[in-house]
Amino acid sequence: MAQRVVVTLFDDIDGSEAAETIAFGLDGKSYEIDLNPANAKKLRKVLAPYLEAGRKQSKSGKAYTHTALTPDPAAVRAWARSNKMDVPPRGRIPKKVYEAFAESH
Repeated sequence: MAQRVVVTLFDDIDGSEAAETIAFGLDGKSYEIDLNPANAKKLRKVLAPYLEAGRKQSKSGKAYTHTALTPDPAAVRAWARSNKMDVPPRGRIPKKVYEAFAESH
């Protein structure tokens, strides 16, 4: 006996039957929302000015960084040690250490 499984999507805003799933991101987080055609149109209309003004991110997903402005990690570690801050001898330097370094310079 054959079975058929039917998946019905429901609009995450109003509970009606959804027609599509829209993926988007904000603040480094990815989201998906199921919407009917009317709510999908509203979302696209609200986001349109921001999408037009924004830049597309590369497919690699890596954030753009200003490496020329990043201080030398060895200098940050030396400064942190001289200021009695905990800093690992290798690996990632905590953000609070970079922030304190930037404030002092």
